[in-house]
Amino acid sequence: MITLRKRADFLAAARARRQPAGAMLVQARFRDDGDPAVRVGFTCSKKVGNAVARNRAKRRLREVARLALPDIGRPGWDYVLIGRAEQTVARPFALLQGDFAGALRKLHGPDS
Repeated sequence: MITLRKRADFLAAARARRQPAGAMLVQARFRDDGDPAVRVGFTCSKKVGNAVARNRAKRRLREVARLALPDIGRPGWDYVLIGRAEQTVARPFALLQGDFAGALRKLHGPDS
């Protein structure tokens, strides 16, 4: 799992598919560059709270992605997880994992 760092990668994901999922928003795009790596990025706006709250929300999103993407992530895809105000930090972790798994199922659908 590779972490997205460049703004251009985040902007490309923002123009692709998106799926609201309870305590987060998941954006996903197929890169179509021949690289089979699964890449993931995390972001939280200031609406989530102060720096402590944003960092806590991002830590939770990172852990959800670390646990789920090796099993349900698709090769060659970029995923961006966006934290939501008050919801990402307050949601029980098991439900947060379920939100992410459900969002990926909907994003990939039965045919893609």
